[in-house]
This record gives sequence, C-alpha cells and structure tokens, in this order.
Amino acid sequence: MAQYNLHKELKKYFGFNEFKGLQEEVIKSILNDKDTFVIMPTGGGKSLCYQLPALIKEGTAIVVSPLIALMKNQVDTLRGISDNPGVAHVLNSSLNKTQVKQVKSDISNGITKLLYVAPESLTKEEYVDFLKSETISFLAIDEAHCISEWGHDFRPEYRNLKKIIGRIGDNIPIIGLTATATPKVQEDILKNLGITDANTFKASFNRPNLYYEIRPKTSQVDSEIIKFVKKNQGKSGIIYCLSRKRVAELAQTLQVNGIKAIPYHAGLDSKTRNKHQDMFLMEDIDVVVATIAFGMGIDKPDVRFVIHNDIPKSIESYYQETGRAGRDGGEGHCLAFYNYKDVEKLEKFMSGKPIAEQEIGHALLQEVVAFAESSVSRRKYILHYFGEEFDTETGAGGDMDDNVRYPKKKVEAKDEVVLLLNTIKETKGIYKSKDVVSTLTGNVNALIKSHRTNELPIFGQGKNKDSNYWKALLRQVIVNGMLRKDIESYGVVKLTDQGRSFLEKPESFMMTEDHTYYEDVAQPKNNKVAVSDEQLLKILKDLRKKVAKKKDVPPFVVFQDPSLEDMALKYPITLEEMANIHGVGEGKAKKYGREFVKLIADYVEENDIFRPDDLVVKTTGSNSKSKLYIIQNVDRKLPLPDIASSKGMEMNEFIQKMEAIVYSGTKLNITYWVDEILDEDQQEEIHEYFLDASTDKIDEALEEFDGDYDEEELRLYRIKFISDIAN
Repeated sequence: MAQYNLHKELKKYFGFNEFKGLQEEVIKSILNDKDTFVIMPTGGGKSLCYQLPALIKEGTAIVVSPLIALMKNQVDTLRGISDNPGVAHVLNSSLNKTQVKQVKSDISNGITKLLYVAPESLTKEEYVDFLKSETISFLAIDEAHCISEWGHDFRPEYRNLKKIIGRIGDNIPIIGLTATATPKVQEDILKNLGITDANTFKASFNRPNLYYEIRPKTSQVDSEIIKFVKKNQGKSGIIYCLSRKRVAELAQTLQVNGIKAIPYHAGLDSKTRNKHQDMFLMEDIDVVVATIAFGMGIDKPDVRFVIHNDIPKSIESYYQETGRAGRDGGEGHCLAFYNYKDVEKLEKFMSGKPIAEQEIGHALLQEVVAFAESSVSRRKYILHYFGEEFDTETGAGGDMDDNVRYPKKKVEAKDEVVLLLNTIKETKGIYKSKDVVSTLTGNVNALIKSHRTNELPIFGQGKNKDSNYWKALLRQVIVNGMLRKDIESYGVVKLTDQGRSFLEKPESFMMTEDHTYYEDVAQPKNNKVAVSDEQLLKILKDLRKKVAKKKDVPPFVVFQDPSLEDMALKYPITLEEMANIHGVGEGKAKKYGREFVKLIADYVEENDIFRPDDLVVKTTGSNSKSKLYIIQNVDRKLPLPDIASSKGMEMNEFIQKMEAIVYSGTKLNITYWVDEILDEDQQEEIHEYFLDASTDKIDEALEEFDGDYDEEELRLYRIKFISDIAN
C-alpha cells in the first residue's frame, strides 16, 4: 500500500479530525486491496469506510446499493465536498441516453471516483462491457444483508452479485457492508460473495443512548401516540406502520390534533415523497408517519423518537428502524405497541409463500414475540440476538429499557405448564393455539366436537383461568422452546423434545405476569399516564344502571364499559366533549349524554379536579365519509358483503365500522340482511339473550349458544339490537 496520511485525507475531504470506532482499520484493509467485511450499526459511519478509500485510490469504485433514494443522498453529499460534480455518479434506470454518455465519459477520464449502481444495472451487457475496460478500484456492496434469505430485507437479485463481479474482473477486491447481521446472516454473506477469508470488522451493536419500551396495543393507541408526541413537542420523530392505509389515517389524525405530521409510503408519487422527505430534513414538519419504505439512508442525526404502531417482522427490522433515533448520541426513545393479533396477521400474510420461506418468516417472528413478551433486559436480548454478550450492571445504557426500570411481576406456573403440555399430548397435537385454549377452558366448538375432544377427561381442566391467561402462557411456553408451531399444517401446536422432558420431570416455570392479557393499558411509572378515576367510574356505572332501568334496556345499550372508562379518564363536561369520548358520537351524546355530563361537571367541581384538555383526541373527517357511505348503502338495502367489498374491506372490518356507527348513537337498519341469514325463531332467541344479558360481549354469547351461531351472525344481530333498542 502506498503511504497515505489518512488523518490528513480525512480532514481534507470530510473536515473531521478523528476517525470513529473501527473506521481507520477498515480503510487500511481496503487500501491494501484486501476483501473486507464490515458490520457496523446505523450511525456508526459505515459509508465513510468506502468513500474515503475510493477518493484516495486510483480508478473508480463501484458501490452496489438497493435504494435509489440512498444513492441520491450519498452522491449529493460527495458532490458537496468536491470541485467537480463528476466525482460521484448514479447509473440506474432513471437516466436518459445523454446522461449515461456523460457518466461513461467521466469514468473514462478518471474524474468519477464512486459509481453507485443497483444490482439490476450490473446485469446489462453494455454496462458490463464498458466497466470491463475501465480501472475499477474495488467493489463495495452496501446493505449486504440483502444477499441472505435470513436477512430482514432479502433481495433475490443480490444473490447473483458474485457472478456479475467475476464478469467485470477477476481480482477486484470486494467490500461487504451491513448495519445488522446475525451470525447466521454473516456466514451467508461471506459464502455468497465468495470472500470467506475477508478481513472482518464488527462494531458493537450497543446504542447506549436509546431507551427501548414496549406497550400493549389497545383501541386507545391513537390517543397514546398523540399524548407521546405532544409531550415531545418540537422534537423530530418517525412513526412506522405496516400498511399504507394506516399511515394515511394516522398522519391525518395527528394533523387534526395540531401536530405537524406528513405521510410517506410507496403509494405516493416520487415527487410527493421527495417533498415530504425534504420537509422532514428541513424541519418544516416534526413527524413522518411511514411504511418501512422510509428511512433507508436518511441521514438526520437528531431524530428523537421512533414509534412502531405495529410490531416489525424481525428483530433486524426493529433494530434497523429504531437505529434511526439519536444518531448524534443524544436522546432517542424507541416505543413499540404490541398486540399478538398483529403477529397473527403477519403469519396470515405468509401462508401463501413457499414452505422454506414461511419457516424463515415464522422463526424470525417468533424472536419478535419473545422480545416483546420477555421480562429480561431488552438491550441484552437484542445484543444477544446479534451474537454480542451484554452485562446490564456494567454495560453502557444498562438501565435504558422498560423491563430493567420497571420489572414485570412473575408468578409460578409449573402446574399450569404441565396441564397445557398434557392437553396437547392427549389431543395428539392436532390443534392450533385457539383450539388448545378452548380445550383447556372447556369451550366446545365444531372442531372439538368432531374429534370428540369434549369427551376426554382433560377437557375443561383449566377452567379456573380465563382464555387470555392460557393464550399468554402458551406463547411464553413456545418462546421457551417446549412447544413449536408446525408450518406445514399452518400453525398447529406440537410438543418438542424439550416439552416431553419437562413432562417427565417438571420444574419451576416463572410466568411473566404481563399486561398483554389484561384490557387495561399498563404504563411505565415514569410516564404518569392517567388511569380511569375509579371513584367516578363507580358513580357513572350506577347512573347507567338507573338510566337503563328507566328506558327498559340493558345497561350496555346506554354506554359500553370502554366509554365509561374513557369518561372517567377525560372528564367531559359538555356534550361536544362527550361526542369525542371513545364509542360515543353526536347521536349518542344527545340521546344519553346530558345526565352524564352534568354528573361529571358536579364531580369535577366538588373534587377540585384538573381536567386534562389535551386528552380529547379529535377524529378525522375520513371516518365520516365512510360512515355516510355505509349508512346510504344500507338504506338502499344493498347486500352487506357487496358494500364491504366495494370499499375493499374484509367482512370483519366492515362489521367493526357498523358497530362503531350504532354504538355512537346512529340508527342503521340492517333488518333486511339479518332476515336473510337468521329465521324468525333464531332472531327471537338471540334477542331474548341480549335483553337479559348483563354484558354484550360476543365471547359470552358464543359460550351461551354453544356453537349454534357463529361470531358473524351474533355480531350482526347485536348491531340490529342496539340500533332498534338504543338509537
């Protein structure tokens, strides 16, 4: 290697006096023409590792990158530090013929030091032939985890890179770089690039300034996000959602509540996306609500929080996305909302894929479930996942997560685990989680009947605990390795060898008593987030009973429990405020609200209560548009499945929308459809049930009718019942 004064070069090109972490050693390896593999977390200064040697060495370095936005970003940065704009170029499908000619001429004239390409561009004959005849200093593969099927962002076209490189030249040094890679993925990358003897540099994955927190996701997730963002007013943040639809809705809800937020997803045209990205970088707005399309290569050092509205598909994705917070070393709060239902949704998405892909997907998801439900230090869990040991006592950032600061309670569940494993053994491992839980709680359904499981002595042995308890225990036992979900038979739960040996010799099993199986939102102590005022809640329930008696309807017809809990949290004292309470709309507020509002106003005055004005979450107008559409089409007596599909909704989601409409006090006459699906006697039977019931919970109705009606039928009749009786 020629003698370079690296510090002088660093200062000349980038203006820094010192290298960060492993940068200097990596650069020396590249300048020595060695194959090099770099694993360096987001924010560790990965790109400088290949940019500086490319600027120093003779010839052009080719940088393979998966994203156009990322390339553009880096090319702009490099042009900013050089007198000649030809110093860096992009070669991809977005260029016209004249631009391609300019790029080739700059490379041939020795002006271009870095050429950014997508892997697809390297398969074009004309580019390969051209590059063959030029001096290539080295080839850098950014985001190298894209090569591995076990990586969180697998791209099939990355698999062919080794072949392509061989066609350009035999002895070109290869540099692989990634921000996240488990030991398995690292091995995969080295093998696929054919650089198993590369100099490997691995920086620590620990980001001590990031605080990790996971909260249970409930129906109140919007107001929790709004409260969190308002508490961090003026700070920059990213909120990740899985679907474009949720991105659009949440961005709008934040805007309506006075937060400077914009959406970002692949469905927007590139002009809008670029504009929104720039608004975020220029700080014209505070919050970007985005799908994972956002953030690859976004170099904003002062993102103060990253929120996950939905739990990601893998720990790598989670690490990568949370890694965009606090890149300047300042505060970074990583908050994720977790509900096991979201995991089931992700599993459903996978079911159409090849078995091998599903197995990988399930294994990665299982790690996420373990991470979310675990009671151990979240930082320790993440670092262990990436093959790094961490000691919470001595390691930097040891107390920076909710589990360490607010330890979860644990309870002995040895006997329950034995019962659970025995249930699976006795039923020959033929059931999915849902039916295992039904067997334990003694709940007969068609499948259980057909296998005559209800005749087994083990049936109903776990009745003394509710189904949420068993679901949570089942997940913890899967995470523990005593059970596994079978992929080929779509989620059927099977015993593992570890499970069998536990049955032979049971030992202590401490179950984490997690808030995920309660309805309430258990909050970390530092957030001081309000919980309903128990005293007021009791008084409101008494009033509801009185009003129900007077109107001769069940109490839940007046207001449902979640609505009363919300009133006891937000203290609405006008009808307008009442209309903003969860599950209450204008119609319901007008019909029943007056007595409740008066009672709350008196209570607030008598008890000198400070009302949290900021807790009134305003809803967006988009809801009212779809509400109007549903009401109009029901009035026209159109078949309900047709209305649902015209709005691109599954029946379940559509029924939810109708429930929201009738529960907030608007009439919705679906009798014509109920008549289609239930005869007169059936309707009468369900009607009588709801009239006498103390609660309108569908689970209890299903249990009462013992398989005579399915969930959809009962929910549709309940809509008719509430609409007729209450509205």
